[in-house]
Amino acid sequence: MLPTLSAMFALAVGTFLLRLSGPFLRAKITFPARAEKLLEASAVVLLAALTAIAALTEGDDFVGPARPVGVLVGGVLAWRKAPFLVVVLAAAGTAALLRLAGVP
Repeated sequence: MLPTLSAMFALAVGTFLLRLSGPFLRAKITFPARAEKLLEASAVVLLAALTAIAALTEGDDFVGPARPVGVLVGGVLAWRKAPFLVVVLAAAGTAALLRLAGVP
């Protein structure tokens, strides 16, 4: 039990220090404008890839059209700057209604 708690504590401290180092290092390290643009674009691409994987697959199989349509509805509402609660409820509601209608 003690080794597990020690490992959890060490990981928590390490994560906190890593997150805290960002604001401190940002003032001391500067990137060229091109590198900053690439870093911003890579963050968007990574988020899109994670969203696509979560929306389209479960394990090794395609989840069916209900979940991707729900994610699409949520994405459109988020893009139109709808409140977060509306986005989440509309996405979940869309997927639920499609599944209730028999769409996998």
